[in-house]
Amino acid sequence: MATDSAAIKKKLLTPFNIVVGIILVVGAILTVVRFTKGLAGVTNLSDNNPWGIWISFDLLCGVALAAGGFTTSAACYVFGLKRYHSAVRPAILTAFLGYSLVVFALHYDVGRPWRLPYPFFVQSGPTSVLFEVGLCVFLYLITLFIEWAPSALEWLGLKKPRNVIVRMTLALTIFGVVLSTMHQSSLGALYLIAPSKLHPLWYSMFLPLFFFVSAIVAGLSMVIFEGTLSHHYLHGKMDKTYLREHDGVTLGFAKGAAMVLVVYFFIKVIGLTMDNNWHYLLTGYGAWFLVELLGFVALPALLYALGVRERNLKLIRWTAVLTVLGIVLNRFNVSLVAFNWQLAPADRYFPSWMEIAISIFIVTVGLLVFRFISTHMPIFYEHPDFREHAPHEGEEEEAPELTEHELKPHPQTFGH
Repeated sequence: MATDSAAIKKKLLTPFNIVVGIILVVGAILTVVRFTKGLAGVTNLSDNNPWGIWISFDLLCGVALAAGGFTTSAACYVFGLKRYHSAVRPAILTAFLGYSLVVFALHYDVGRPWRLPYPFFVQSGPTSVLFEVGLCVFLYLITLFIEWAPSALEWLGLKKPRNVIVRMTLALTIFGVVLSTMHQSSLGALYLIAPSKLHPLWYSMFLPLFFFVSAIVAGLSMVIFEGTLSHHYLHGKMDKTYLREHDGVTLGFAKGAAMVLVVYFFIKVIGLTMDNNWHYLLTGYGAWFLVELLGFVALPALLYALGVRERNLKLIRWTAVLTVLGIVLNRFNVSLVAFNWQLAPADRYFPSWMEIAISIFIVTVGLLVFRFISTHMPIFYEHPDFREHAPHEGEEEEAPELTEHELKPHPQTFGH
């Protein structure tokens, strides 16, 4: 018994569990502080900067990086690209958790979070862009929950409700694409009311279009990035169909991301031309704008194209990381770096360590939930009782078992 107890203790006290435990404890303490002392107790927000890192990272970045749900389901069910079917459930799960964490994070940012439902059920404001964003996110979160539900229902063995939802797949996908198109672009429209606060290089009447197109790029890249990490840490939960199609999904989404990045680059240049802001490129902000445009838009487009042409999966996977960082950089530039650019440095906003810690806490909660669902529910494999397609020759009928291998890094995460 002593030996078993020591083995259990050794298994639990891993570096990962220790770090996660510290993050959860610190996050729980700061949550208590936030809701007992208010925003002033944990943030550096002010009247000049009422939106901080919780909006920039948790909302703007979170919504953009969760766009893999509608891009993947649209590719598979609307455009008929069935070869990407194996990527749909992981993408839907990532999107569902992403939007759930956005709503979760809003409870920290809103002064009176218990009044979040008011705009929908008590005092609506249908002429407000923010109302449209909130309504679309609310409806799309419900849609994502329904799209994800078959995985949970298969896990629970509930065939009838699962079959009903599966028949609704196409309608749910179309509804989700419409909602995503609306709120992804409307997040950019929020900043159209602040032409005097946002630097001219980032302010443009095309902001809604910029946000929507870049969200598509973020969704495609996140599918590659999430698939790479899942292949690395959850390899043992993947069936042969997923493993066989994994490289094809990576190549196909990289090709799509390259084309969309080229479109994004040119509409950014068109926006710069339409506003005649070329002279700002000679300033310090201009140099930073070029870093974003050339280093995180043009360069990833080129690297994706080279990766697809050479079928270099390693290059594609690292390019996905670069692209995701570029989307995060763009959202930070619009909402923080280039916002209130005319203020004195002393009046500019910089997040407190507690704001950053709570953001890390929220992301960690999402990772833990993703890990739990992925290791218990049929996300990376077809449940044998609900298999829709006959297995290929030599493919096992049974779902993969949870093994020690899944908990260890796979040696070819960013390789071929």
